[in-house]
Amino acid sequence: MSSAYVVITALAVAANGASGIVGPFARERTAPAMRRVGVPESWVLFPISTLKLAGALGLLLGLLGVPLVGLAAAVGLCMFWACAVHTHLLARDRSPQLGLALGFLALALASLALTLAG
Repeated sequence: MSSAYVVITALAVAANGASGIVGPFARERTAPAMRRVGVPESWVLFPISTLKLAGALGLLLGLLGVPLVGLAAAVGLCMFWACAVHTHLLARDRSPQLGLALGFLALALASLALTLAG
């Protein structure tokens, strides 16, 4: 297990975990962005925050010695964030939310690449 894998995956765990936990409590701030891209506010807790937390937990399990779960979580987070970026682009939304989604996607892709390299 390389140190780059550990650092990047730990960052992905922290970022997705924090985003999944804070998401339902930040509804007031994220509601305009969600309306802008056509995502129902009722999706904040399930499926959005639930998927982020599941991905973070899976990556954590991968760090703790269950590599196939970590791999599946990395793939899942890449798919989740690619869909988020796609949704923003379809809605022609160039807000900071698109930048965040791109950052999360980059982190998920880096985690996946390092998982596969290891």
